[in-house]
Parts: sequence; structure tokens; C-alpha cells
Amino acid sequence: MQPVITSLLDTDLYKFTMWQTMLHRHPATQAEYTFVCRNEPAFPLAELVDDVNRQLDHLCNLKFTAPDLAYLGGLRFMRSDFIDFLRIFHFQREFISARAVGKQLEIVANGPQVHVMAFEIYVLAIVNELYFRRFDQTPAFAEGRKRLHAKIERLRAFDDEPKRRHPFEFFDFGVRRRFSGDWQREVVAMFKREVPQYFKGCSNVLYARDLGLVPIGTMAHEYLQTYQTLGVRLRDFQRAALEDWVQEYRGDLGVALTDVVGMDAFLGDFDLYFAKLFDGLRHDSGDPYVWGEKALAHYAKLRVDAQTKRLVFSDGLDFDRSIALHHHFSDRTQCGFGIGTNLTNDMGLKTLHIVMKLTHANRQPVAKLSDSPGKLLCDDETFLAYLRQVFAVNS
Repeated sequence: MQPVITSLLDTDLYKFTMWQTMLHRHPATQAEYTFVCRNEPAFPLAELVDDVNRQLDHLCNLKFTAPDLAYLGGLRFMRSDFIDFLRIFHFQREFISARAVGKQLEIVANGPQVHVMAFEIYVLAIVNELYFRRFDQTPAFAEGRKRLHAKIERLRAFDDEPKRRHPFEFFDFGVRRRFSGDWQREVVAMFKREVPQYFKGCSNVLYARDLGLVPIGTMAHEYLQTYQTLGVRLRDFQRAALEDWVQEYRGDLGVALTDVVGMDAFLGDFDLYFAKLFDGLRHDSGDPYVWGEKALAHYAKLRVDAQTKRLVFSDGLDFDRSIALHHHFSDRTQCGFGIGTNLTNDMGLKTLHIVMKLTHANRQPVAKLSDSPGKLLCDDETFLAYLRQVFAVNS
């Protein structure tokens, strides 16, 4: 079987940045990650289980190569001891299992967090690619290229629109739900070649290296959620996570994710200290206009010049939504747009809405009370009720 993952760089940058932080700050943390498909696939995902297991066997035989380590070591925010850790790292097969449960595909990674947290993106890319290999590839690629060229033309037309105070910039965030690795590479290369004035990087570390792009990414929900179990008061977990990030990166990677317990609760913790230290905020759930207005109002309340900050939007974007948000906000602040599925899996086929989320850390449940209720993933109602009470979240 053709392997889906052939390089351990074929993942999102923020997996490495969170990984380094947890290795340095909380290396003994135990964690469990669970795969979930949130929509109805064209056929039962349980049918993929044997192929998934073969792909996991292959993944666990991969190691970081000397060129991989040299590239990662050349990123100024990567520490030499983390690179040394990656030099000897390989995935342990006993820490991840895949099995069929009825029509469902169950995948669970369980073990030391610094050994299992990196499974997520590879697993999602594997499931997606195996799933879409079952469809007729010729019409899918033809439709994908047609839509890709239409996107390029849309961006070229944007050249003639009135300019805002800050430029329009977008990034590829599409590893986890891509049609295939080859297709993602083709898409990224096309945007770099055709519209470099707008396309400013990608989250995929392998393609950033190979194509000479800026790797993009800071933190994901799992990073902040882990701090719900790390011995600080639950009310203080966001502040503790942000403080550790500041101490780890000393000014680099300064975009904070806001929706682990919702934007209002986040802003309650994002005081003047953090507002000055972080370069900006990332949106990943809820109404992006409401979110952005809250962010700008918060900066104004703190007397922080929003023109020096950046709002990064990354929730279910396409170019029409991204450009509309750019028109709305970019005279008042810098903006960036991380576009995922619409870039790397817009082939005329129904996409999978799959995730592999942190569900437990240190044998305790963790939860996300995002600004989109459908993104909730926690099966412990007692903990959810407690989290809502602590942060005064009603929904």
C-alpha cells in the first residue's frame, strides 16, 4: 500500500511549537486523544480500519532525518535540546490503536503527552487520504484544478479593489482535511507561483521547507486544555498557559487562541500584560465579526493600539468570507486568514469533518467551551458543568 505519510515534517507547525513547550514545562503529563467524525461519510469509516492500521505501522517506523532536523533547528524559536529529543524520537505503536466499532472508526492515542500529541495531524491526513482514494480520482482532480484556477482569478481581480490600510494576507491551514498530500503540494505551489503578493505561508512544515515558504502556526486548543489538569486553579488555567508560552518563546509566535472557554472568558484573562506581550489573537469559532469587534474593543479599553496587533481568522473560511472580513477590519488592525479545507479539499466531493482531540490529561477530563456549540468535545457532564460555573458560561 502506498504510504500516506512519508516525512515527519508533513504536519502543522503548531504541533512542534506546543510539543517543545510541553517537553520543557510539563514532560510527565499523560494524555488521551480521540478521533471523531462529526458528519455522515459516504461509506462507513470502519471499512478503513485495516488500511489505517497498516498506515500507523508505517508511521511508527519513520524518524526525523538529518535534513528535517537541520531545517527545524534553523527556526529561531526551536531550542537545541528539543531538536536533540526529535533526533531520537519515534512513535510507539503501543500508544495508539485503531479498531472498528460497528460502522464507526475508533482511534485512540494514549500515553505520555510528549509521545502521543504529535499523532493527531498524521492520523487525520491518513484517514482523509484513505477515504478519498476510494473515489474516482480523474474527475476529482479535474474539478479541483478548475476551482483552484477560479480562486486564482478571484485573487487577481482583488488587485483592482480599493486598498485598505493593511494588506490582505492568507495562509494554507489545510493539512488535516486535505484530499491528498500530492494535491496539497500542488495547491500550495500554485498559490506561491501565481499570487505571492497575497499568499504568505503554510502550516505544513514539509511544504514550507520544500517550497521556500514561511511556516505558520502557534498554539491549538489542546495546549490550553492541558492546563486544566496541571495543578493550577481551574479559573487560572488560561493565564498559566499564556504565561508559560511567553516564557518559552520570549516574543516569538505571539498569536493566542481565544475560544477554549469562549471569547468573553478569554478576554477576562487577557489583561494589559498579555495584550502587550502577544502580537494578536486567533479566531476559530463563533461569529467572526462579533469576535473581531470584541477584540478591538478590548484593545481600546486597554489603550493598546490595535494597528500594531493582528487578528487571525481560521474558522471555515473561503476567499469570499476572508475578503469580506478583510474589508470590515483591515483599516483598523492587521488581519490574516488561515484557510484549510476550502484550499486543500475543494474537489466537488463532500468532505469529512474529522478531528482528533485531547479528551483527558493526567487521567482527568478536559473540555472546550468554544463559541460554536457544535465544536464541544467532552463526555464528562460534571466537569463541563463545573467549567461553565467557574467561567460563568451559560451555553
